[in-house]
Amino acid sequence: MRGSVVDTSNAKVAACGVAIMAKGSVPGHSKTRLVPPLTFEQAAQCNTAFLRDVADNILAAAAERSIAGYIAYGPPETRPFFEDNLPREMALIEACYPSLGECLDHTITQLLERGHSATVVINADSPTLPTSLLLETADVLARPGDRAVLGPALDGGYYLLGLKVQHRRLFQSIAWSTEHVARQTLERAAEVNLPVHVLPTWYDVDDIATFKLLLGELFEGKSFAPTLSSARAHHSRALIQSLLESPDFKNGLTLNGFGRAAE
Repeated sequence: MRGSVVDTSNAKVAACGVAIMAKGSVPGHSKTRLVPPLTFEQAAQCNTAFLRDVADNILAAAAERSIAGYIAYGPPETRPFFEDNLPREMALIEACYPSLGECLDHTITQLLERGHSATVVINADSPTLPTSLLLETADVLARPGDRAVLGPALDGGYYLLGLKVQHRRLFQSIAWSTEHVARQTLERAAEVNLPVHVLPTWYDVDDIATFKLLLGELFEGKSFAPTLSSARAHHSRALIQSLLESPDFKNGLTLNGFGRAAE
């Protein structure tokens, strides 16, 4: 059984702690904006596959840099889901608060308390996020001086935020779940004179349009960003490949304009 607090008394603490902001997979509550063409059960399965791919991505980065992986999860009763479905190398942090900002703030505080000199929070919705962006983040945060790293998302939010010290102002007066999040976060950073390294834009898979982008990457060889090498997302690819074997699923994709991916 894994604990939410890592015992680092007899081990070297990794320089950078990277935590996935995650929710358990529950049909009817997970990835509901993908329904239809997916069913609620299939949408929940996608949530699990995305989580596994993001976790594998962090572990791949950890093989090249001093990185420790975490899952910041909520609500508390979903802990068994993460214990059963995610790699044991990913430690657990309970992060269940009324707002996303409070969850992010708490997670960063927890990572700093565990002795990491740099902290990163990332979303659970970008299974093909290039591993190179995680490595770049770790390298930037390893430089002297206070700084932040921001990975802007296609929808106006952000897929990644990295910090070296706690800056609670970054989570205040933010219109969460809107297209203004990344811009407002940069404004808060400017208010506290915090330099920000901005990564290339990537996308969250949280609606039909971005699910189509994922299908294009995984099955049609369409690169979201030609200068970057996407993560292979084995779990997501395997799940969607199995779903494509269902005529009903393929018909649903075709009706929603997915074209060749449904063939």
